[in-house]
Amino acid sequence: MSHIIISESAQSHFVKLLEQQPEGTNIRVFVVNPGTQSAECGVSYCPQDAIEASDTKYEFNGFLAYVDELSLPFLDDAEIDFVTDKMGSQLTLKAPNAKMRKVSDDATLLERVEYVIQTQVNPQLAGHGGHINLIEITEDGAAVIQFGGGCNGCSMVDVTLKDGIEKQLLEEFSGELTAVRDVTEHAAGEHSYY
Repeated sequence: MSHIIISESAQSHFVKLLEQQPEGTNIRVFVVNPGTQSAECGVSYCPQDAIEASDTKYEFNGFLAYVDELSLPFLDDAEIDFVTDKMGSQLTLKAPNAKMRKVSDDATLLERVEYVIQTQVNPQLAGHGGHINLIEITEDGAAVIQFGGGCNGCSMVDVTLKDGIEKQLLEEFSGELTAVRDVTEHAAGEHSYY
């Protein structure tokens, strides 16, 4: 069963919201576009007549949370919190596995590196409009990656690759990966963004 964390403050927030709903209403936690780069975690009201037989039920303090079968594997380690800051209060949803299913420990090195890229590296690059794809892992243990989006032909890319991504992947897979190389060597071609 997937592990979903709802903080104390988020639980009491849901209880307050549900008091204003018809009796028997609970909440539903779901993922839109699970397993893709545009995956988003969401929460909605779940009236009694919207509960499916295949749903998984989680019991929290004062309410139930339902998760549909499709979203379930992508909500592992999901965290829902209710944060109050200068801007006011807001619900924050973190679902580290929404974009990609969690890989098992005995998965191949390629699968595990791919998973780290999708869940850890690409979310960092997304802010710059870029992403990387894992092309292959060579016999001598080098991960060959390809930059896409805004990273292509960007002069910062060597710095990003060397300092950030390579270091992160080599630490994560110490003893397994020997290097991280870039397939394009960033020839600034016609497709570059200026």
